[in-house]
Amino acid sequence: MGDLARELLPVAVALALSPFPLVPVVLLLLTGRPLANGGGFLAGWSGGLLVLAAVFTAAASAVELWDEVPTWASWTRLVLGFVLIGLGARKWLMGGGTKAESPAWMAALGDYTPRRSARLGLLLAVANPKVLLLVLAGGVAIGAAELGPARAALATLAFSAVAALAVALPVLARLMFGRRVERPLDAARRWLEAHNDAVVAVVLVALGVMLVLKGAQGL
Repeated sequence: MGDLARELLPVAVALALSPFPLVPVVLLLLTGRPLANGGGFLAGWSGGLLVLAAVFTAAASAVELWDEVPTWASWTRLVLGFVLIGLGARKWLMGGGTKAESPAWMAALGDYTPRRSARLGLLLAVANPKVLLLVLAGGVAIGAAELGPARAALATLAFSAVAALAVALPVLARLMFGRRVERPLDAARRWLEAHNDAVVAVVLVALGVMLVLKGAQGL
């Protein structure tokens, strides 16, 4: 489990550090129903990550059962790594550290209900290609580890929890400290919006390099 944890942790942290879900949850925490909307978004986001991770883990476990060639996971890591490096480089070259325009739907977050917030969290978890690639990398690692159903389920749950941690922390901070965290949250939102491309690019390239090295070691 030690090797698996060392492989899973960077992937989960990369998901947690992504500005993609953090900006919406911070905006929802600044609405008139901060805890209800923020909690709804957290439920949708974490639930989406868990379902994706479970599906990818089950698929990888099934491949492990019938595949006679033990290098499939290494090749998968190599491909995912190069794809992530390419996405990160493209993100940097297209945006760099400049501030990008916020999507139009973010302007409507002030009118969201908890149910709509949960749907938004779920949609952002399952419909973003970068999130899918990162969760796929985690699922491949768990499925290829041949842990057995119970331990694989536990690893999947732990991976999803860590990946959702950065979205959970603002919600917990708002719950514990009330409106005192609104100013720091708004400052964090502005910083994330201004440096979104740079943060995403660095995270994707770093994780891609790690996957390429891990895949190359297994060949």
